[in-house]
Amino acid sequence: MQETNFLIYCLLCGVALVSSPTVAQSAESAATPEMGRLAKLFAGDWNTVEIVQHGKPVPDGAGRRGTVHVRLAAGGTALVSEGHSVGTVGGELQWFITIWWDGNAKSYRFLTCFRTPIDAGCELRGTARWDGDTFVNDYEEMIDGKRTKMQDVWTDITPNSHTLTESHDIGNGVMKPARLANVCTLRLSSIR
Repeated sequence: MQETNFLIYCLLCGVALVSSPTVAQSAESAATPEMGRLAKLFAGDWNTVEIVQHGKPVPDGAGRRGTVHVRLAAGGTALVSEGHSVGTVGGELQWFITIWWDGNAKSYRFLTCFRTPIDAGCELRGTARWDGDTFVNDYEEMIDGKRTKMQDVWTDITPNSHTLTESHDIGNGVMKPARLANVCTLRLSSIR
């Protein structure tokens, strides 16, 4: 009996030693280099504020306010963002976004899902790249029955804030900001 207990103890200790990691890895270090760069800047829990809707400033306190949780997933191969915001201007918005690196195309890809009280859906939404310290996603959407070139541009990226601007092509390749979102965002926590 004593030998059996000792054997079980040894087996359990062996399993614990084999199954426990000897070196703790952060999410960024486990990610591909391209995804690690995104995670280092965007992973965490954030407060969001929209100050421009439909190309016009929103009155103080009327824009959407909410929270977003961003994390690496699938072994560091994708960055997942899930959020919810609500405001007098813009109404309620829920979203789920997945970003991954497409090594063959040498660009990031987006899957976006949005839900408002009157609409919901998911779509592949563009290809993104770094332009210096600015992260740019180019895509197209139907606006007033016409395919329109659009961009989401992340600027002023710091450990505690960033600005996301959605712009529309108003003709001849001129991009006009239509929405400023996540302006003066504050990172509540970082997932490392």
